[in-house]
Amino acid sequence: MTQETFDVLIAAWVALALLLAPIQFVIVPAYGRHRRANWGPEIGNRLGWIIMELVSPIAFLAPLAAGLVAGAYSAPVYIFAFLWCAHYANRSLVYPLAMRTSVKTIPVAIVASAMLFNAANGWSNGYYLASPWADYGAEWLRDPRFIAGLALFLVGAAINIDADRRLIRMRRGVEHADYVIPQGGLFRYVSCPNHLGEIIEWSGFALACWNLPAAAFAIWTAANLGPRAWAHHRWYRRRFADYPPSRKGLIPFVL
Repeated sequence: MTQETFDVLIAAWVALALLLAPIQFVIVPAYGRHRRANWGPEIGNRLGWIIMELVSPIAFLAPLAAGLVAGAYSAPVYIFAFLWCAHYANRSLVYPLAMRTSVKTIPVAIVASAMLFNAANGWSNGYYLASPWADYGAEWLRDPRFIAGLALFLVGAAINIDADRRLIRMRRGVEHADYVIPQGGLFRYVSCPNHLGEIIEWSGFALACWNLPAAAFAIWTAANLGPRAWAHHRWYRRRFADYPPSRKGLIPFVL
């Protein structure tokens, strides 16, 4: 595949994200608190999470592994691969195994769509980094874009993990408990700091990589999680009369 063809495919992928983003404000995917019974067959929530999230590191590493026959990669590429796999190790194993949701289910349609999403983004980023177009020398480690992007990634990851752990702790020992108002950390300011953290995380990755597929993934992340956060925020406000009125949906003090 030529770089021009690859860039066209990624541009089309970004266009699809921008097209679907406003639709997701109207049609909320039916899982979690928004679960509805008209989305077809379902499987266990934990198994669904593991399956759909594991696809991403596999799709990402496959082209990189194939490219190893031509020689080793530069240090920045190995760092990008480590960041990607560390994130998805948490999302595909640590997080779902810690969830207190063994009695819950998720539609197979949601799992299948997430698998396609993760496969496309994982493959496109891995394919680019394995290609000759990924011209990252050791000097890239001193580039301000890499340094700032890495810092953003780590900040976003810390926000995401902290929010997830707070949500998990709320349900520890109360498997069948109803939803409660999250407290502490950035939950003081927004309804979905976990989504905010992930958007920051992949925006930092895009800055550190400074390439089109990484930017496309950051756009897709915001296009998916932005509407999701807004749906959560509205749900909390409808569900709890005492929900903090100053708390925003995704961006502290703003939105």
